[in-house]
Amino acid sequence: MSDTPTPVRSDALRAEKFEQRLKVRYAKERRFKFLGLSAVVFSVAVLALLLGIMLLNGAGGFQRTEVAVDFDFTQAGLSAPQDGSSEAEAMRALETQGLREVVNHFTEQSLGDTAPDLVNSEAWREVAFAIHSDPSILTRSETLELPTSADLAAAYADEGTPEMNALADDLASRDLLQKNFDFGFLSRSDATDPQLVGIWGALKGSMLTMLITLVLAFPIGVLAALYLEEYAPKNRWTDFLEVSINNLAAVPSIIFGLLGLAVFLTIFPTYRSAPVIGGMTLALMTMPVIVISGRNAIKAVPPSIRDGALAIGASPVQTVFHHVLPLALPGILTGTIIGMARALGETAPLLMIGMRAFIATPPDGFTSPSTVLPVQIFLWSDEIDRGFVERTSAAIIILLVFLLLMNGLAIYLRNRFEQKW
Repeated sequence: MSDTPTPVRSDALRAEKFEQRLKVRYAKERRFKFLGLSAVVFSVAVLALLLGIMLLNGAGGFQRTEVAVDFDFTQAGLSAPQDGSSEAEAMRALETQGLREVVNHFTEQSLGDTAPDLVNSEAWREVAFAIHSDPSILTRSETLELPTSADLAAAYADEGTPEMNALADDLASRDLLQKNFDFGFLSRSDATDPQLVGIWGALKGSMLTMLITLVLAFPIGVLAALYLEEYAPKNRWTDFLEVSINNLAAVPSIIFGLLGLAVFLTIFPTYRSAPVIGGMTLALMTMPVIVISGRNAIKAVPPSIRDGALAIGASPVQTVFHHVLPLALPGILTGTIIGMARALGETAPLLMIGMRAFIATPPDGFTSPSTVLPVQIFLWSDEIDRGFVERTSAAIIILLVFLLLMNGLAIYLRNRFEQKW
């Protein structure tokens, strides 16, 4: 008799090989899940590390070293500003009355003859603001927290000379020197002293620039996407346009800065470093992203939507704007979020058009000289004073919060208009 295997043994062998292949397949799936989970955990850990470092370094940037000075305004001989006067008018009036000398007098009484080296030269503005906010302060004695000089602030952080460090320790032991939350950091503009800098000027410039970018890039990008997807004939010309738009989305941002320098500043030479020029430059950079995402969103709308609208008598234009566009809007907003987030963090193109100037006052409008948050961060990071290092980290936190708020609004709008079919 032959020793050929029986059908039962052959089926058992095939079942055993199938079980082995199944185990290998399950093992590969488990490894893939593990790698995917590891990638997510690694990404979250890097993000948490980045945010932790920014918060750790930036916590001090929201604070300012201040020294307590006793004022007896009843002996100062100052008169209150006129009712209804602006802050600038009140400061000019008080400066004319000799407020600088009054501040120097009382700081010397409180801190000694070395007071001019301990208190910031612009500390009188803080006193003027306090008087403008509460004129009744002139009828009593008051203790005010004034910004210190950069040397004393460095000494309070144990980074000054031995003599200044000892003086800072002495003042701190008497509760005259401490760090307080600097509310003015959110309302002041740029300055040469880290004790006096603020972020409002750059933040307002970013808002104005982003508004111009959105107003120009969003409607033009959406209309271009609608035309290319719904109306443009399929020929070599439209193929060339598609390739060009895809290439523009990958062009380095500094090239758009050169374009803005060569075109916009040639046409509007008096608007150098203005938000309107920065917004137009960033709109050129953002538009290809919106066009690409818009075309993909429009293409994802089922053809049955178009057929149904046309079947009930809607014109092609009504079909596009009443049915296709509302359904594609969530995807278009997603592309807009990506493009605007990229534009918000750009520095190179804005440096090319001159938005790196020292701007000590917030911009009054779209044509006023301005800077933006990324450029402000870049300029502060180049300073050697440690105070600017902390201010830089604080400005980065403000930039991230601004980005989160902007993205949160866009996500809300996207979810608001999202429809399922």
